[in-house]
Amino acid sequence: MCGIIAYIGKQKAVPILLEGLKQLEYRGYDSAGISVIQNEKIITLKAVGKVVELQNKIGAQDFLGKIGIAHTRWATHGKPSDRNSHPHGDCESNIFLVHNGIIENYQDLKKILQKKKHKFVSETDSEVLAHLIEEFNKKPASTRGDASSTRGGLDFKKSVLEALKLVRGTYGLAIINKNEPDKIIIARNGSPLILGIGKDEFIVASDASAIVRHTDKVIYLDDGEMAQISADGFEISNIKNKIVSKEISKLNWTLEESKKGGFPHFMLKEIFEQPEVIANGLRGRVEHFLSEDNFPILGGLRPIEKKLRRIKKIIIVACGTSYYSGLVGEYMLEEYAGIPTEVEYASEFRYRKPILDSSTAVVAISQSGETADTLAAIREAKNKGALTLGIVNVVGSTIARETDAGTHTLSGPEIGVASTKAFTTQLVVLVLWTLMLGRQRDMSSVMSKRIAQELKNMPKLIEGILKKSKEIKKIAKKYSYAKDFLYLGRKYNFPIALEGALKIKEISYVHAEGYATGEMKHGPIALIEENFPSIFICPKDSVYEKNISGMQEIKARGGKIIAIATTGDKEIARIADDVIYIPKTLEMLTPFISVIPLQLFAYYFGVAKGYDVDKPRNLAKSVTVE
Repeated sequence: MCGIIAYIGKQKAVPILLEGLKQLEYRGYDSAGISVIQNEKIITLKAVGKVVELQNKIGAQDFLGKIGIAHTRWATHGKPSDRNSHPHGDCESNIFLVHNGIIENYQDLKKILQKKKHKFVSETDSEVLAHLIEEFNKKPASTRGDASSTRGGLDFKKSVLEALKLVRGTYGLAIINKNEPDKIIIARNGSPLILGIGKDEFIVASDASAIVRHTDKVIYLDDGEMAQISADGFEISNIKNKIVSKEISKLNWTLEESKKGGFPHFMLKEIFEQPEVIANGLRGRVEHFLSEDNFPILGGLRPIEKKLRRIKKIIIVACGTSYYSGLVGEYMLEEYAGIPTEVEYASEFRYRKPILDSSTAVVAISQSGETADTLAAIREAKNKGALTLGIVNVVGSTIARETDAGTHTLSGPEIGVASTKAFTTQLVVLVLWTLMLGRQRDMSSVMSKRIAQELKNMPKLIEGILKKSKEIKKIAKKYSYAKDFLYLGRKYNFPIALEGALKIKEISYVHAEGYATGEMKHGPIALIEENFPSIFICPKDSVYEKNISGMQEIKARGGKIIAIATTGDKEIARIADDVIYIPKTLEMLTPFISVIPLQLFAYYFGVAKGYDVDKPRNLAKSVTVE
């Protein structure tokens, strides 16, 4: 979940590393640090807090070194502090590294190393790796049968290889060595690393946002792979030191897409991008369902078309916001495709004993395509013979590569930690999959076209809601006193209640709970009083009257009510204290438009509280550790 960047080339490393850290800061912002090789020594600077604190510490110092590593941290072991910040070094300050992941057996390794007189300065698991590499780097080569370095021990690369053989856990690593100052070694196991290939330079990062300014040519490392990089080239091998041939890929987004574009925060920019990214996700796809093609198939799923026809059960695995999009998908797939569907927390999937076979499809939903728990769930499903499918945003991500087939959401880079446009573009794919699987079964062509046409209109409907942002801002400010919220919805909008509650928790740090409206009187209603407002998602749909009943129960107990309602609904205005109107659409598509006011409400509520909504405390964008 931390951000890693490394540079080797002909330019000064420090400005490039700092710029990269700023691009990666959404991955972690507890502390930051940098190490650069200069004048036959490694200079390391660290600072607690955001990257700007590190930048201030560097100040006007002019570092000439052209090779370095840097890191922005999301703490797992040890509180944020200078000594727990990365990069971490060995006893002699010869070897420094940055690490993303968790070393599960670090305590055992640390005890062994302490007996060998290694001195540790941090509370982290990561520091163990630096000392372990040091131990092999000074070990006499004659005892290992390996070529020695000028220091009489294993060379740098072999020291890293030997050390990683003893490690149990996950890692993305970038490592430098003062005694071999012309190279960087990187390694991956369960934590993403990308090698960017520029002109006379190489940039390594934990995701593409730190690379795109310099090059669009990249290589994605797979688990169990490492690379030795010099200014002249690179060599990729596996943990057994066998050379691996890798394809060079091209990044599919630009630097401009990762800038704020005049908005005060990335989150607001990404909320307002939703009409455009939804249109992008539909382009070239929705037309299949509006044509006379009886059994359309999405391009990424064509190779497994016959297998899709044999599916008897779907299990969706995901975490956080992606889990809630999966819940919406469950309603769609069961109602319109007629396929029994379950949605599982990916973090729990492996610890049950799921019943899987070749007629089961396990679908992973992940914005980053690197979510550790979701990736682990997919690997478990593959081992048990299930068909594995992916719905991810990042092309070339691990989940995209390891699933049997899938569909990209095409939402572009999402920088704000609280996910917005990723959610609605995941819904786009789930609707398209529902149409495709439904047409393979009992869905009529007439129904398919009706849904597809309304889906095609969705960007325009969302644009209309976004024009009400000032109105929603006023309502958010009105309720900025609240320390608790209850979000309520039924059927397709029950998952939206969960998502709305998550959003306000993530960026405003207030207590909020999402519930099915019918469950409200089975406990949560006890919390209701004047200063505990409720947000009802209550469009004119098949469960409208049931929602109205729940609203009356809240009102009878003095609770304040904000309603998300269908345009023209005058009855609801007599019950709710405030109403945000959304346009009429098909019931299965209401989540697209009911979630937009909740995203805006959470955003403006967080801003009213004075928080940095792009970088909420304790959170990171891509959860690449368990």
